Amino acid sequence: MIQTLLQKGVVDRGSDTVFCHVCPKKKFLILGQRSHEKSRYAGVTLWLAMLGLASPQSLPADLDTPPFSTLYKWKYVDFEFPTEGHRRQAISSGKFIPENVLPLGLEIWGSRVWVTIPSWKQGVPATLATVPRSGGVVSPRLVPYPDWSYHRAFNQDPCSGLTSVFRISIDQCGRLWVLDSGQIDSTDSPKQICPPTIVVFDLNTDTLLARYTIPEKYVLQDSLFSNIIVDSRSPDCSDLHVYITDTWRFGLLVFRERDSEFWRFSHHLFYPDPLASNFTLHGLNFQWSDGIFGLALTPVNYYSERILYFHAMSSYREFSVKTSVLRDSSRVNNSATEFNLVGDSRGLYGQSSASAIDKNGVMFYGLVTRDSIGCWDTKKPYHKSTTGVVATNAETLIFPNDVKVDQEERQSVWVISNKLPMFQNAPLDSNDYNYRIMYADTGDAIRGTICDPNLAPAQIPFFHSGPVLK
Repeated sequence: MIQTLLQKGVVDRGSDTVFCHVCPKKKFLILGQRSHEKSRYAGVTLWLAMLGLASPQSLPADLDTPPFSTLYKWKYVDFEFPTEGHRRQAISSGKFIPENVLPLGLEIWGSRVWVTIPSWKQGVPATLATVPRSGGVVSPRLVPYPDWSYHRAFNQDPCSGLTSVFRISIDQCGRLWVLDSGQIDSTDSPKQICPPTIVVFDLNTDTLLARYTIPEKYVLQDSLFSNIIVDSRSPDCSDLHVYITDTWRFGLLVFRERDSEFWRFSHHLFYPDPLASNFTLHGLNFQWSDGIFGLALTPVNYYSERILYFHAMSSYREFSVKTSVLRDSSRVNNSATEFNLVGDSRGLYGQSSASAIDKNGVMFYGLVTRDSIGCWDTKKPYHKSTTGVVATNAETLIFPNDVKVDQEERQSVWVISNKLPMFQNAPLDSNDYNYRIMYADTGDAIRGTICDPNLAPAQIPFFHSGPVLK
């Protein structure tokens, strides 16, 4: 960004400053201490956007978490009902209880951001919605996707629409893959009212393309399908596979679109680590025994291979498997040695939520008990000395639950934080901003950290990453 503006003559650069000829304050410090650099950089970008001299993807609500900008933040979530009368009726009937609505997952495509809202508790009127990518409003109302007819507040047959969506993934062909758990009131009194299903929408027309019900033989007692990622290498997505985590029954499902077939892998690396199942967050202590959860795909390498990195929520470790193994259904019972331990432990309080990898091979992941977003250059060994932190904030990053990297030419990393453990324990304070969607340019996020691919590997101590020892 700064280099482009220098070429246009909008700014001049000194040894440690950039002079902006059109900004209210001409002198902006952008070099030196890293946190100050990123905060000032965001300020320059914002002013230039307002003056029409730069085109960031959105106008942020705040810049309190550099290098991230906050696109939106909410004290509580509201929806764009057809009329105010419909809103009042939904509240009076108990179909909409604002304090029970928690945004969980996100995805980005074009001019919109998709947000998932699982039916954790009663009173969730819609489970999938969108907000504009442009920003400019602090706390917008969510617009149900694709429309209200797919959601329980207005649909008497929930299994024909959407029931409780945890996470979503978008392929390069502009299709939204929705993981619908089919379970409602998960926190209060779980009810499996519909079978777990993958629902696919065309984002160009916002129309339903397909529904794929997960076969009963792969749905175990108390299964919780919590995360989904699509894997396709061909321009027309004809080779598309989908990977799905069963977090409570420790499995990894694979779906092949070509013939609508499912299969399921089981492995001991999918299980939670008992030593990492005790969590403490801002004075709240809780125990979660959550298995495989985080999924991240590398770019395709020279050998046309991609690596799937994965980890349990209740774990300090990262693991990997070649996708050529996962895409071969014959390997379900013949692949135990293909699942590998990756490097070192993240250490105490190193539990991680979601993760994502950009086109340069840099992984971003949520450190849920550290109020932080971590990073790792996957071309380097996985060690404490080679993993970094791109942002930490004890107010805005409380429980960074989902992490995504968009598909733009110049990519951004996106994060949703939502105080999930506090939400499950007691009603959140409606005077606080409890939920946030944030974004940062991936290059800016890792600049100056150990995760920068431009840092020579020779500068990094060697640490072996090999197969799991038996």
